[in-house]
Amino acid sequence: MNKRTRAEWKGYIPAITTPFDADRALDLSALGRLLEWLHSEGMHGLLLAGTTGEWPGMSNDERKALFSAAGNQLKGKIPLLAGCNAYTAHQVLALADHAADSGFDGIVVTPPPYYRPSPDEIHGFYAEISAGSRLPICVYNWPPGTGIDMPLALLERLAALDNVVAIKQSTSDLRRFVDTFFALKEKVLIFGHSMDEHGLALLEARGGDGTMGAGAVLGRTHPDFYNHLWKGDIAAARECGRRDRVILDQWYTPELVGRFGSGPAILKAALNVQGLPGGHVRPPLRDVSREDVEKIRETLVSLGRI
Repeated sequence: MNKRTRAEWKGYIPAITTPFDADRALDLSALGRLLEWLHSEGMHGLLLAGTTGEWPGMSNDERKALFSAAGNQLKGKIPLLAGCNAYTAHQVLALADHAADSGFDGIVVTPPPYYRPSPDEIHGFYAEISAGSRLPICVYNWPPGTGIDMPLALLERLAALDNVVAIKQSTSDLRRFVDTFFALKEKVLIFGHSMDEHGLALLEARGGDGTMGAGAVLGRTHPDFYNHLWKGDIAAARECGRRDRVILDQWYTPELVGRFGSGPAILKAALNVQGLPGGHVRPPLRDVSREDVEKIRETLVSLGRI
């Protein structure tokens, strides 16, 4: 069986923020409103408790509560992916089991951070998860966050694992992404297309599966990049991509790190400015300054969001 057909994941699947209230407590009421808005804006799926969702700042019980709440609200309506990053495969599988029970459709997992494991150790980590998970797996290569940049040879070994159906290649190096795409696109789903002229040219010429980007703070603009592309309206897709590129260039460095705060803090401020339930970040992260909130507001005004 072609593993590409085992998961109906495509298009724009944002890694969403996790709302915390003014006391930095998990705010499930705000999460419910955020999920309702994201669904109404036509997202093709959602990734919870990923990097943007501040998974390192949450306990496992909080992540499970997050999965339960999201599953109760949206399971069966759009694909739901659970960020299950942890230091051991056993910890990953405990989260994955809860995500499966909550109605999620897959899990997203980075190599265990901090240890800097060898390629064989990383393969063993994913092999144990593949053997034990009831949900299909998306391997997440995120060098800025983990300090580990998995080479193509290792990604090829991971893609051969039975339960690995997708790779999220989050590199700022276009050549690295293209090499991964052409080497593995017939075997597993590949996410990481940039929604700009480079990404559009690749998608038009050779196809592709989608983007698991951050935040969805421009609402329908992000999924409409793919909706227009699939309908053949390249000019409309290009305009959506141009708008997405504006926030990437103004809010992030070329290495995909926030210019004036953490990624989650920037995206939460962008939601709050629009009257949407972004909330606060949890320490050690800090909310962006009032001055930087104004920079975010100016970007959103220039894009007609407010």
